[in-house]
Amino acid sequence: DLAQRQHGGWLPVAAMDKVAQICEVKPSRVYEVASFYTMFNRTKVGKYFIQLCGTTPCMICGSEDIKKTIENHLGIKNGGTTEDGLFTLLEVECLGACANAPMIQMNDDYFECLTNKTVIELLEACKAGKVPAMGKWGSLPMNGQVSCEGPLGKTSLFATPEAPKVEEGRFKGGEVDPASVKAHMSY
Repeated sequence: DLAQRQHGGWLPVAAMDKVAQICEVKPSRVYEVASFYTMFNRTKVGKYFIQLCGTTPCMICGSEDIKKTIENHLGIKNGGTTEDGLFTLLEVECLGACANAPMIQMNDDYFECLTNKTVIELLEACKAGKVPAMGKWGSLPMNGQVSCEGPLGKTSLFATPEAPKVEEGRFKGGEVDPASVKAHMSY
């Protein structure tokens, strides 16, 4: 990750060779890792690397419209980079923010609950060098909500739930009888 950050978001062969040297492994081992994991970019990406989630929850909530809006606004297609090198767009699989779909990951940050309007506002802010600050929870729902609370705010878990009672001496000496596991697990 550090080598990629030092090269503007991508890993040239020279950086991978240096990583191999530092880690005392064959360069082919580093190439394998870099080509397997999608977090590593083998080609140059824009200053703002936009990964758009296209998995089912995001798609149902409008990620296809968000993709078209980004493509039309920036004049690029999926996998493309703007001529000025500011933006790269790539549709990816699940980014794990399904409750706040549709969403993008831009560089390290999540921007969630997107609409066509808010994604254009985000792109324009980036063009002006004024990327919005992340929210309290490390992401930024673009509709003003906090984390993944719905429009009504918290609707459950207003207090800490009470933990289940554990039978005293249930696992004497750390030994567990496999035949009694279901009984101990309250099945």
